[in-house]
Amino acid sequence: MRAGPTGTRGPPPAVTAGAPASRKNIARHLTHAPRRPRITNLKLHQDSSGALNTVTGYGPDYVEINLVRHQGSIIVLPEAPVIAWPVSSFEALSAEHFELLIAPAPEVVIFGSGERLRFPHPRLTAALAKHRIGVETMDFKAACRTYNILMAEGRKVAAALLIEG
Repeated sequence: MRAGPTGTRGPPPAVTAGAPASRKNIARHLTHAPRRPRITNLKLHQDSSGALNTVTGYGPDYVEINLVRHQGSIIVLPEAPVIAWPVSSFEALSAEHFELLIAPAPEVVIFGSGERLRFPHPRLTAALAKHRIGVETMDFKAACRTYNILMAEGRKVAAALLIEG
């Protein structure tokens, strides 16, 4: 008896019909073993889930949506054209800027506040709250990543990405 894989003692390993376990018998067994299936190389492509807008890159002064570079602030929705957002700085934000997000009726707006985390005054997002649209504020990079995750989950999400400069 010897220890098995679970640590308990089990029967000794099986031996083929009384044949001694010699190199010759092992070699004969291996040459007559069934062949493994042939491996075929497959070329994989990213599932674009239709033509959904995906953040494919970003930097301090730009964001890339589906490999198209945008230098200014934008609003991104999964299935709508990218909208130029006429905001050049955090201090220039107004309630009207956020009201542009009411018509598409997302469940949540991901607000990318620029290079650092800054929260807009509640009066600026009050119209969204009135329409039961949530607002999550984060820095620009986190907003890009979060938008991609929620979009991939099939959520009705919008990203309002502030690019200052």
